[in-house]
Amino acid sequence: MAATDSWRDPDGFRAPAGEVHAWTPGTNQTLCGIPIKKAGLHRFSHVEWADAQPATGRDADRVTRVCHRCAAATGRRRDDKPWRRVDPRP
Repeated sequence: MAATDSWRDPDGFRAPAGEVHAWTPGTNQTLCGIPIKKAGLHRFSHVEWADAQPATGRDADRVTRVCHRCAAATGRRRDDKPWRRVDPRP
């Protein structure tokens, strides 16, 4: 995966921050087509895509946004909504 910024936790582990994109090691662009070098993205080959998700990931403490096009390319279902209906109308 790739991100717009990085940070180090107290143990010295480098983790993603800012906006994250899905990236396959060995390629020069993200799954949504953004070139890594031109966009100034930081590569994180040691972090899995699932670990960078703000809802469930262990390395997502400072992730602010997940690229929706990359999420779709990795197989996130269209029916998964980021919101939940609390009190539906009758």
